[in-house]
Amino acid sequence: MARKTKPVTPAAKPVSAADQPWVSRWRLVLGKSAEQRGLSCSGDAEALAAQQAIDFVFDEDRSAGSGESTLTIPRWIDAVTELFPRQAKEVMERELIARRGIAQLLDHPKLLEQIEPSVELVKTLLTHKDLLDPRARILARKIIDRVVQQLKQQLEIRIEAAITGALRRDRHSPRRVFRNLDLSRTLRKNLHNWDAERELLLVDRVFYYAAERNKRPWHIIVCVDQSGSMLDSAIFSAVMASIFAELPAVKTSLVLFDTNVVDLSDQVGSPVDITQALVYANGLVAEPARSIVVLITDFFEGRDDQDLVDQVRAMADSGTRMIGLGALGYDARPEYNKATAGKCRKVGMDILVCTPERLAEAMAEIIRG
Repeated sequence: MARKTKPVTPAAKPVSAADQPWVSRWRLVLGKSAEQRGLSCSGDAEALAAQQAIDFVFDEDRSAGSGESTLTIPRWIDAVTELFPRQAKEVMERELIARRGIAQLLDHPKLLEQIEPSVELVKTLLTHKDLLDPRARILARKIIDRVVQQLKQQLEIRIEAAITGALRRDRHSPRRVFRNLDLSRTLRKNLHNWDAERELLLVDRVFYYAAERNKRPWHIIVCVDQSGSMLDSAIFSAVMASIFAELPAVKTSLVLFDTNVVDLSDQVGSPVDITQALVYANGLVAEPARSIVVLITDFFEGRDDQDLVDQVRAMADSGTRMIGLGALGYDARPEYNKATAGKCRKVGMDILVCTPERLAEAMAEIIRG
């Protein structure tokens, strides 16, 4: 039986050459359904090319309507590069990868070099890492390195400012004892009071070092859930850990986990066993009062969640500051076990869903005390 199609309602009057660009724009905005109202890009070659590129990604039934698309992935990439500004190009490439996966790109490894590096592309590469041939793996590493460096450049100034400011405050104390005097900082902060006539430095603020216990470094332990639902957060966590590792007076450990635990502290720059990861992290803690454990996970534990709650309680009671993140990033969609997270909050873990900057602020608050 022949498939019935809706009759096309013709436009009220022929479209003039002056109006065609506006009609074409509405067709691009409204999509294929606009053709049922007589809106099309016909007569506008550039808009027609843009329509084909957009439909290639967003039209699930690409063989319907005005004719089957002749675009292939390589031609589509070339067309999008030519037709759209960079920001729109990035959005369309993310949608292409999200909707079609990476299978067709693997057939043409050179195409990976033409796509704008993005977090979405990194997620796809990591998801399909086992399908990459040696040549594609080399390209994938380059892309991932580039995205990580871009994210790091965007974040490190704000994150370093927050943490370093807190560390400086942590180093100083109101105990006005001569042996604790920070002479260089005191001089530097009072230089604006220099009296050239009398050749005197008038000191209105004096700074003192904190007690010896506050000179020891803080230890930040980042535990990252590698399960598929946490890819966004895992990427940002790795970037954050690399920034923390470069800060003065901070020791950083990066621990990845799913069913097993992998310690990547020396490389910083199936059901999930979250409890096992925290047990391992606790073994890295030398001084609980100056340690912060950041757990990034969806809180869907692969064993009885009471084990996780008990482990969080034990670490929090020892003095280790505990932060649990259901998501870390900007576009992350938090889908985490709120019931288990709520139990962890009750026994001493701060639960957040936040951006990297907000995480840095929370850690700075802990360091400042």
